[in-house]
Amino acid sequence: MAVDDSDTDADTGAADRPQIDIDRVSKVYDPEEEAVTALDGVDFAVEDGEFVCIVGPSGCGKSTLFRIIAGLTDPSGGEVRVAGDPVSGPGPDRGMVFQDDALFPWRTAYRNVTYGLEEVGPPEGETVEGRARRCLELVGLGEFADSYPKTLSGGQRQRVGIARALAVDPPILLMDEPFASLDERTKTSLHTELLDIWTETGKTILFVTHDVEEAVYLADRVVVLTERPGSVAEIVDVGLERPRDRTSDPFVAVKRRVLEHFQD
Repeated sequence: MAVDDSDTDADTGAADRPQIDIDRVSKVYDPEEEAVTALDGVDFAVEDGEFVCIVGPSGCGKSTLFRIIAGLTDPSGGEVRVAGDPVSGPGPDRGMVFQDDALFPWRTAYRNVTYGLEEVGPPEGETVEGRARRCLELVGLGEFADSYPKTLSGGQRQRVGIARALAVDPPILLMDEPFASLDERTKTSLHTELLDIWTETGKTILFVTHDVEEAVYLADRVVVLTERPGSVAEIVDVGLERPRDRTSDPFVAVKRRVLEHFQD
């Protein structure tokens, strides 16, 4: 009797798939007028549990690519797949954190975190309250649960945004320049906290930034985009143990390699 191993093959195929697959993605704006090509054949993959940063010159299409992966914008060509499935819109499998924290000013930190949970419910075996409070504790804001956004610092508001993204337990965290408007001290502190959260949760993180040092400090790999129209110039494997010393020769060498792409 023949053995039906189709399930085994399917499981193997799923294990071999990248978590995020950006397949020759292009984006053209106003194609019927004066067309502007923002992205041209962007092609790379992000593995399960990996931390990948995207950098590139201003206007190269970093945020456009982020929005396509998030399902907020459709590509003009190519495709993005998450766990093998084409992206056709936003979904609970991708938590999003933006430069603007986008918190609801009339909701407390706790109730901002519960917003997504009210829509899709908590992870199995958890309650809305328990999940929200656990995520606030994870970002170090347990004691600020009842505080309103106007009473929180910029760094604290971004922590609430991260907690809100984590609350529905997405396998992927998409972050679009979330620390760009913060002072260096706060940013450095949040780098450490984000890496701790990544280590504890095992999330796949795709992080867009214009700060090369930030990218080298955080990422397993750095995807460098060219000037507009954005395409992949190089994918740099950082290859440094954590925690990383920003002043060390190996760190500076990786940073220099990325910065070479920004020189005329």
